[in-house]
Amino acid sequence: MDAWSIDEFSDSLTALAPNTVASYASDMRSFAEWCARSEVTDPEAVDRRTIRRYLAYMTTLRLARRTMARKTATLRRYYGWRVAHRGATADPTVGVSVPAGDGRLPRVLDRGELEELLVVTPEQVAEGPEWRRRRDDAVLELLYGSGLRVSELCSLTLGAISLDQEAATVWGKGSKERRVPLSEPAVLALRAWLPLRAEVVDTEHGDVLFGNERGKPLMPRDVRRIIDRRSPVPTHPHALRHSFATHLLDGGADLRAVQELLGHSDVATTQRYTHVSRERLSAAYRDAHPRA
Repeated sequence: MDAWSIDEFSDSLTALAPNTVASYASDMRSFAEWCARSEVTDPEAVDRRTIRRYLAYMTTLRLARRTMARKTATLRRYYGWRVAHRGATADPTVGVSVPAGDGRLPRVLDRGELEELLVVTPEQVAEGPEWRRRRDDAVLELLYGSGLRVSELCSLTLGAISLDQEAATVWGKGSKERRVPLSEPAVLALRAWLPLRAEVVDTEHGDVLFGNERGKPLMPRDVRRIIDRRSPVPTHPHALRHSFATHLLDGGADLRAVQELLGHSDVATTQRYTHVSRERLSAAYRDAHPRA
């Protein structure tokens, strides 16, 4: 078990809550024990096939999809740490996704979880380069503040953003164009990121808005890593879009307006969020009303 350096990995998670750190450590020990049963004792010997076999094993245990997603997020964070701090040459979790489940919407983040995700702690400020923190701030504010799909965010260009008008032009599914508002925090985050963008994005990639550590356009897997670094709980990037829609409806927004903001061609797709919102209202009633 020493080869896995799980205690060192846990110690690196200084920005997370103690319970979250304990969950990550427990998940890694379970994975290491499973690997040992297959005589894999070196984390460097784990490849993509190993990760997929582990997912298949968890499926046979009938674990909830949310649990499987958390355990997969743990592996991504662990191998990201190994690449960044232990000299690992490859990340076996790249390209691996949790098997599709029953189609339920991801859990909506509550206000406290969003606050921890969007507000940078002093430890996070000291953790990496300023450009990465500024980029991550802008990415997260756009995902939650404008309800963008990850693919829409990754395809944004400089010309698609109008900070003066506080709006962005987005190309959604089916190459449909729509105009979305930018929240005030998103505008501020973009103003902080744009002066540093040229240090990150190679000129050969034109006017793409966001780049990754290799100077290439930001990819969905890069967005997942951003969220893995910043979220207090294992979170799927799409959960920010779901939270955006649900919080709008909770606040009294018109269903058709939310449909336009999300870029749904059919209002029935948007109506799924009314069920989530009603469930939240029912839960609030049951928790707060003395006769419930």
